[in-house]
Amino acid sequence: MKNVAIVGYGNLGKACERAALLSEDMSIVGIFSRRKGLSSPYGTSIYAQDEIFDMAKDIDVAALCLGSANDLVAFGTSLAGKVNTVDSFDTHAKMRDYVQNMRASASAGGKLSLVGIGWDPGIFSLCRALFEGVLPDGFTHTFWGKGVSQGHSEALRRIDGVLDAIQYTVPKQEAIDLATKGKGEELTERDKHLRVCYIAAKEGADLKKIEESVRTMPNYFEPYDVEIHFVDVQTLKREHGGMPHGGQVLRSGYANGKGCTMKLELKLDSNPDFTAGVLMRYAAACARLNEEGVCGAKTMLDVPVSALYQNDAALRFV
Repeated sequence: MKNVAIVGYGNLGKACERAALLSEDMSIVGIFSRRKGLSSPYGTSIYAQDEIFDMAKDIDVAALCLGSANDLVAFGTSLAGKVNTVDSFDTHAKMRDYVQNMRASASAGGKLSLVGIGWDPGIFSLCRALFEGVLPDGFTHTFWGKGVSQGHSEALRRIDGVLDAIQYTVPKQEAIDLATKGKGEELTERDKHLRVCYIAAKEGADLKKIEESVRTMPNYFEPYDVEIHFVDVQTLKREHGGMPHGGQVLRSGYANGKGCTMKLELKLDSNPDFTAGVLMRYAAACARLNEEGVCGAKTMLDVPVSALYQNDAALRFV
């Protein structure tokens, strides 16, 4: 049994709690949150977020269910030297710097941090690397959606004047058609995706200022075509309460001059529940790898798939 801590109790944190409770090899030490007055429907103990430092010796691995825009960068690096961690950091443009900072912190404490562990970054990253590695003569496209992006929705909620928000990532069909036909080498992210935002603003908030903050947000919204719809809280909860998502990785190219197409497609009824499942399996692997002496920070590309299985169980797939 691995003793796991869950840091953050939003959609992902709650999904991680459910996944851990269903796991046969995990025991939840507690949930750690900055918010006060929380309770778990399953009776899991909830502590103040900073209390995790005092309880570090009782924790095999901590799942960091925090927003990538701000919280993970600050809190993750401070915790990584004390406890093994897994997270789903999803700001692709800042991944290299984040890995380096987490590596420095985790290595200093003899701990292991697995970063960007989800489906993108994560499983899709692994497929992009595999597809390109075995089919070097070609090009790769990734399409996301249609679905709710947790990271982008969280980034919207951080904007001053926003009460609640949901963001849908919508792939553009014409771009998918080009990529499927082995064309579209010059497609940009703006060509491939539309970001549709539904925002419930606080009373008296400056809607024009909120819209400007969205459209100019680096990495998250600035590189894309964006639709913004202001709605009331009741409409947001009634019409946009689900968390579906998905996407596909496509690589088209040539092997000895012969055409090849490789594709992975993902369809999710619940983005946070699937992401939590991935996080929990890699959390167990993280604890086991650290027991074997592995330290520092690694992405999914650095972790052998066999590490998800105990003993030689993975050999049954060969």
